[in-house]
Amino acid sequence: MFIYLSKKIAIPNGVNLSSAAWNQDQGWIACGGEGGLLKVLKLDTQQGGDARVKGVAAPSNLSMNQTLEGHNGTVCCVTWNSNYRKLTTSDQNGLIIVWMLHKGMWFEEMINNRNKSVVKDMSWTSDGLKICIVYEDGAVIVGSVDGNRLWGKELGMELAFVQWSPDGRHILFVTLEGEVKIYDNLGNKLSQLPLYALEGSQPGSVRIIGIHWYDGSEGHTDT
Repeated sequence: MFIYLSKKIAIPNGVNLSSAAWNQDQGWIACGGEGGLLKVLKLDTQQGGDARVKGVAAPSNLSMNQTLEGHNGTVCCVTWNSNYRKLTTSDQNGLIIVWMLHKGMWFEEMINNRNKSVVKDMSWTSDGLKICIVYEDGAVIVGSVDGNRLWGKELGMELAFVQWSPDGRHILFVTLEGEVKIYDNLGNKLSQLPLYALEGSQPGSVRIIGIHWYDGSEGHTDT
């Protein structure tokens, strides 16, 4: 089975995009690019028509195309909090902005800038109550949905990605060297995740370009 997004969206002035995130629950798409470009789009699937056409292949229109002002540098990281209808973005200067939806429009809610390093990745827990922010220099900050800092640590390694486990009990950190470390939700190291597909390769020779924790909801095989 093949699924695809049959909607072509033009970006003003041919600005290069560097990040994108899709909120599947509410149909929003956020995309960030050079010069502080940040847009939020809303896809609405048309009602009626052929009932056999479903999902992302169904005809759709843009009901929202809002440009958000606040970033100056290239927007390199965007992530959604579906439960609380928040969008978190960060740019090349380390500026983090949390956006909230109010009366059908997105507004700036909170701003933070550590002024030391670049944000490499951000991840919300599945319940939307906590966010983990990782910086390239190894700093990790976990905060609550209301903006309070819960804890922070210096892990002493260059970080690339972060991902919460579905139950929020563990955090995966991916280093620029291609290693995956498992920590508990308080920042205590537990173990290193073995990557069997990379066995035999030299350390640091393979770069990991993405990570996602599968919750097993669709089953799995042992092969």
